[in-house]
Amino acid sequence: MTMINSVTGPISADDLGFTLMHEHVMVSASGLYDSYPDLLGPNPEERAIQCLIEAKKGGVDTLVDATTFDLGRKAPLLAEVSKKSGVNIINVTGWWLDVPRFMVGVSADQMAKEFIRDIEEGFRGTDIKAGLLKCAADVEGVTPPLEVMARAVARAHHATGLSIMVHSYPTGQVSRRQIAILKEEGVDLTRVKIDHSNDTTDTEYLKWVLDQGCYLGMDRYPGRFVSPHMRTVTLKALIDDGYAERLCPSHDGICLAVLKQREDGSMPDHPFSNPHHFLYMKHEVIPELQGMGVSDATIDTLFIDNPRHFLSGE
Repeated sequence: MTMINSVTGPISADDLGFTLMHEHVMVSASGLYDSYPDLLGPNPEERAIQCLIEAKKGGVDTLVDATTFDLGRKAPLLAEVSKKSGVNIINVTGWWLDVPRFMVGVSADQMAKEFIRDIEEGFRGTDIKAGLLKCAADVEGVTPPLEVMARAVARAHHATGLSIMVHSYPTGQVSRRQIAILKEEGVDLTRVKIDHSNDTTDTEYLKWVLDQGCYLGMDRYPGRFVSPHMRTVTLKALIDDGYAERLCPSHDGICLAVLKQREDGSMPDHPFSNPHHFLYMKHEVIPELQGMGVSDATIDTLFIDNPRHFLSGE
């Protein structure tokens, strides 16, 4: 029985249930929750708990929180939200895109040691342990500081056995370089998930990624660059081509973020990008897939079996 680190302690991979593989309880900046909490709006913890209570009622059992240190990770908040909502939360270690200039020159081995400690001992000042690794690159490609982080994540993967999620930019086919780096580091690509892959409808490129052995995170719904319908059309095309066992749909949704004042001085109530929030899959995407002829067994593959296999490595 493989155990996965959640923010409330180890859980069996067999108990993950219906899993969303790329979401965020909060996205901000490192330390913002403690230093400038009013920017997140009133009662942020209570609002996040309620958000996940609704997700649990709607059938979401587990959520992978892809919030790294530089995205404002607040591990005790995640633990409290998980306990009070009943949703399992698996948090990541690694790095997103914001490498401050004073860290330029830090080595991959130095960062790997830090990520390993997050996994084996817990995030500093807590006993909350990471259950997944993350690295990233975007429109500018794999910059030298981001290459250091990718290699650090690869080395932490070898030391801990955890899988790797990769923030990527599919329009620029950035994963070609990211995958090359992970290959150079000797990573088994079946333990790698290339995220934000439904920001393109280029199935030739997506099948190339899949043919390397990687999973695809089809995790931006409803998204901005491609319509929700075309995202689902692309997902269905990959299912029809025999790749259902390595596809992970999700939203890249957010409960808490900085609320930005409108020109008239009023404030928004929340940062949600869709009215269903973490239930958009349940209310919109799954019914559309079923209407396209996708079976309930394949739906279970996407949301239950694939997350379990990816996270456990089994």
